[in-house]
Amino acid sequence: MQNRANQPARNLRLHDTDNIIVAVDGLMPQADALGVLAQARIPRGHKMAAVKIAKGQPILKFGQIIGFAGEDIEPGQHIHTHNCDYAEFDRDYAFAEGARNEEILPVEERATFEGFKRANGKVGTRNYVAILTSVNCSASVARFMAEECNKSAILEQFPNVDGVVSFVHGTGCGMAADGEGWDNLERTQWGFTGHPNISAALVVGLGCEVFQIARMRQKYGLIDGDNLHTMTIQDSGGTRKAIEAGAERIKEMLPLANQAKRETVPASELMVALQCGGSDGYSGITANPALGLAVDKLVLHGGTGVLAETPEIYGAEHLLTRRARSKEVGEKLVGIIEWWQDYTAKNNGSMDNNPSPGNKAGGLTTILEKSLGATAKGGSTTLNGVYKYAEQVDAKGFCFMDSPGYDPVSVTGQVAGGCNVVTFTTGRGSAYGCKPAPSIKLATNSDMYDRMSEDMDINCGDVLEGVSLEEKGQEIFEHILATASGQQTKSEVLGYGDNEFVPWQVGAVM
Repeated sequence: MQNRANQPARNLRLHDTDNIIVAVDGLMPQADALGVLAQARIPRGHKMAAVKIAKGQPILKFGQIIGFAGEDIEPGQHIHTHNCDYAEFDRDYAFAEGARNEEILPVEERATFEGFKRANGKVGTRNYVAILTSVNCSASVARFMAEECNKSAILEQFPNVDGVVSFVHGTGCGMAADGEGWDNLERTQWGFTGHPNISAALVVGLGCEVFQIARMRQKYGLIDGDNLHTMTIQDSGGTRKAIEAGAERIKEMLPLANQAKRETVPASELMVALQCGGSDGYSGITANPALGLAVDKLVLHGGTGVLAETPEIYGAEHLLTRRARSKEVGEKLVGIIEWWQDYTAKNNGSMDNNPSPGNKAGGLTTILEKSLGATAKGGSTTLNGVYKYAEQVDAKGFCFMDSPGYDPVSVTGQVAGGCNVVTFTTGRGSAYGCKPAPSIKLATNSDMYDRMSEDMDINCGDVLEGVSLEEKGQEIFEHILATASGQQTKSEVLGYGDNEFVPWQVGAVM
């Protein structure tokens, strides 16, 4: 981080219509910010009034409503949770009015990466052998199987295999055998079993659970073979025998998995999850718009970017519906928003419950403000598809997937949908990693990057120090290609990814 001692504090007015100023470096009382004197200390990344705002009047950032004045606010006063109220308001969805035919480069002009071609035509960026569980009751056995393989020397014989990883979860029984909860789990399990970053999979059950392996096998036409095995603890004779049998099956799969070799493929084979966590007042100014520009480049090269976290686009969804490919696509997104409004109301919550204490400490006041920054990750291209949680994404270009804002749950759905790389912006410093899809961490500010450089892959805080968003977007795009080609991310080096598989559990636990 460059030394800013004795330099003027930086302040930003992000849109001509904004009635707030963002204090990039923080302000002391009576400090001048764009001609307005601060009336109190304004923490870094927080907002102060640029003009007088009467009680009930909208507060504008990015030229959009982020809340309403809870009292009369004088110029220079700190604006935050104490005087900025959340409220519902009508938005003009302008369905598909901004949709356009995107320019896509010819195959021979597209950027490339080194990936694993699969028999089904998909391309992986990693090469794992996976152990999945149908129910929490088989989670420990699955972990023991993976530990036995990873702690032994056997993987040294298979250098093209990135590891054996167990994807365990806390559900699979005590649930209805149909409905939203079941569908979420089924799509997630199927999505991981057939994921391009997984060359072979073993699915382990207890035997008597609601989520029966045989039912999924029949529905999806899964056949036990060289790269897929299924088993239950009860039929195997108990815990010890199941672990031994499972480990033997994995040893049988490793030689086949090791046959996979990286080869040059176009960037159009990339599907990138767009995620943010531990957001702050800088997120919508640095990392998120820079990532959006990288996504625009990815779309130009024929690839796919998948935005998610429905509660974190709430209040900004009108910016997406006007980019929808068709009215039907836009209406599908609005339908999902309405489901969430009903879902939170039934659970005595509010859409504005989303900003965490950390988000607020970092300068974000309402879900409306947070969503405007989060939506910037999606760039500016046409919204080509809207998908259910963990549904297979079959459209190219920019797409959206329904998910909670809770990062592990959201990314699990994106990866199940086919994302083979994850990009993750953070301002507070989220400690997150993902298997089987590598997660690239983007810091929104230089201070946090300096403190957590062992966790962060890219510093976007230098956007506030003179680096253009266009330059940063290009850096991110190139980093995605390098990661897809095998360059390890910081979270991979640290060993993250074994505990971040968290399917979205909806419905009664019985």
